[in-house]
Amino acid sequence: MGEPHLDLRIAPCEVEPVTEVLKEGNIFLVSLPTGEITGRSLGSLGLYHADTRYLDCLELYLQGLKPIYLSSAIRDSHFAQIELTNPEFTLPSGQLVPLQTIHLRLLRLIKDAFYQRLRLINFNSFPLSLTLDMIFGADYRDIFEVRGTVRERRGELLSPEIKRWGIKLSYRGLDGQVRTTAISLDPAPNEIKAEPGRARVRYILNLPPQKKIYLHLRIDLDSEIMENPDLISTGFSAATIMLAGRYHQWERECTQVYTDNTTLNNMLQTAVTDLAALQTDYPGEGRILDAGIPWYAAPFGRDSLITSWQTLILNPNIAKNTLRFLARYQGRRLDRWREERPGKIFHELRRGEMTRCGEVPHSPYYGSIDSTLWFIILLGATYRWTLDKELLEEMTEPLRRCLYWCTWYGDLDSDGYLEYLRESPAGLTNQGWKDSWNAVVDREGNIPPGPIALVEVQAYYYLALHEAAFLLKQVGDGITAASLIRRATKLREKFIRDFWVEDEGYLIFALDGHKKPITTLVSNGGHSLFTGILSPEQARRVAQRLLAEDFYSGWGIRTMSKKEKAYNPMSYHNGSVWPHDNAIIAFGMRRYNCLNELKKLASGLFEASSFFSYNRWPELFCGFTRRGLTGPVRYPIACDPQAWAVGSLFSFLQSLLGLDCRDNTIYINRPLLLPGAKKLEVRNLLVGQSRIDLAFEEKEGQVFCHVLRKEGNVRVIIEA
Repeated sequence: MGEPHLDLRIAPCEVEPVTEVLKEGNIFLVSLPTGEITGRSLGSLGLYHADTRYLDCLELYLQGLKPIYLSSAIRDSHFAQIELTNPEFTLPSGQLVPLQTIHLRLLRLIKDAFYQRLRLINFNSFPLSLTLDMIFGADYRDIFEVRGTVRERRGELLSPEIKRWGIKLSYRGLDGQVRTTAISLDPAPNEIKAEPGRARVRYILNLPPQKKIYLHLRIDLDSEIMENPDLISTGFSAATIMLAGRYHQWERECTQVYTDNTTLNNMLQTAVTDLAALQTDYPGEGRILDAGIPWYAAPFGRDSLITSWQTLILNPNIAKNTLRFLARYQGRRLDRWREERPGKIFHELRRGEMTRCGEVPHSPYYGSIDSTLWFIILLGATYRWTLDKELLEEMTEPLRRCLYWCTWYGDLDSDGYLEYLRESPAGLTNQGWKDSWNAVVDREGNIPPGPIALVEVQAYYYLALHEAAFLLKQVGDGITAASLIRRATKLREKFIRDFWVEDEGYLIFALDGHKKPITTLVSNGGHSLFTGILSPEQARRVAQRLLAEDFYSGWGIRTMSKKEKAYNPMSYHNGSVWPHDNAIIAFGMRRYNCLNELKKLASGLFEASSFFSYNRWPELFCGFTRRGLTGPVRYPIACDPQAWAVGSLFSFLQSLLGLDCRDNTIYINRPLLLPGAKKLEVRNLLVGQSRIDLAFEEKEGQVFCHVLRKEGNVRVIIEA
């Protein structure tokens, strides 16, 4: 018997039908659209910091009753506005307060702390005196616990600290760290009651007719109660102004994309601000994209690298920050528990109590077969976009260490392929992008023996060898570069022999531990397109195969064909639709000029976006076949926003426009527009040290491009 395996991909015990998310820096909030975090929630609701839930309850009661929800909206990914009203009730005096005669407006944002301003207006013709209660709870559960992992022991909830202006709730973890939730209120409440992990505050409000009454709430994590009421109320206004300025500055630094379609413009605007919100500064370590909310609000190697690659057209600084952050944590030693190896790029980095106590290996955990390859691919793509020689020189040694890992540790049996086999008892069974426990199955639905050599990983490896050769040639190492090209050529020959299925016109899923083909029909083979490993004829057949009805749902390409026994459109990886998966395939379709397939794929996904909040693609959605006027089926615990789903919008933009950047030159080949647009402008596009504005317009079924502005020596080549 082997060591017990701790499954960290299990689902939470409860699932909320709809949630809203706010994130700024290393704090994020998941609430119901009403603004509530319902007490004792077993789902994702909460206020989080450092992989810990610092608030698991935030409820509001008016005269002992929950307000009625009217509407809510998130603005620019960081500011929430929630509209509520009262149910009908009778006061102790016998006075009837009719339905919808009191308006409550919640404004929320996060900046180093959580801020809330509650405005009340009494629209009755008579004054009111009533109670308003706020209920707070703090369970301090690790994100893995929230997700469903059961712990044998937990730390201790400490006695609350009560002051005039608020309450401090506390918890001492098994790691010895005391975590605190400092709740500050202005004006001071009339009554405060608290016990370990729970608190209730009560206001007795006098509401004259038609007059605005304001209550301010501020929640600081691992800090003290604000005893100066001016700082509680003015802090909200100051944070609002500072955040607006930061987001406007971010937008100015990015490429701006405008179309003649308002819905598309709103979708693009949301994606730009989502990317700002998902970036987190870790003091002393750098800046990197967190993967997604709520489950993956942490640095993930693969996710951050792919999102950075997708968004080079938007802002190459995302990629530069990602490369530097991940290089800092590049593997240095042999560590079976964390699956660390010299040169390897990590999979996931966590900072919560379970990680600090060694209950999980995420400090960081290195169980990813493809993060190291994506590091090389991103570095090559970033250098082509920016010609940043300083970055290349800085990354040359990490690049060589990546290649060292590929040769000595990634290829487990020295057959030229890269394989994975879980070593850590708390690690992932599957270590490609489809990393759920049952994501790799044979055609009978059985779990094959490892080590597993995935099809897309070998294709990534081929591209990574070419990119590494290109980069090393730039720094004068032509001998190693030539050797890498020879390795890539041999790999391609072997890959076509072992992975290509001529009768199917497609590729196998993987080779198992006995080098037996796993022939399950999955989307992974589509990733080979963007790497260039296939011949043009093979690529055309792959593109067409993925748009057959067993793969293509009408909204997007499924992760698994409907023909397979393991197919389940509601599963995480065995039949669902992932926007980033589709975006990578679309990028490959453009590489091989499969433009009809590209247009069909883009059309379905962009039509699907209209059924999701803010026209934002979630992490994934269910793979049910498109029927009539109904939209795609929601996957209940998908992260939203998820970095590489957000980044997919910009990857599709680049693929459709046929835009490529190399040698300080922009190449535009047979451009297509975003579905629903007839005109599109790209402004402030950074190419090397130059900037350029481009305009695209469709006339009589053909898209034309012309240059609006150039700053610097960038060249533009438009190919018919």
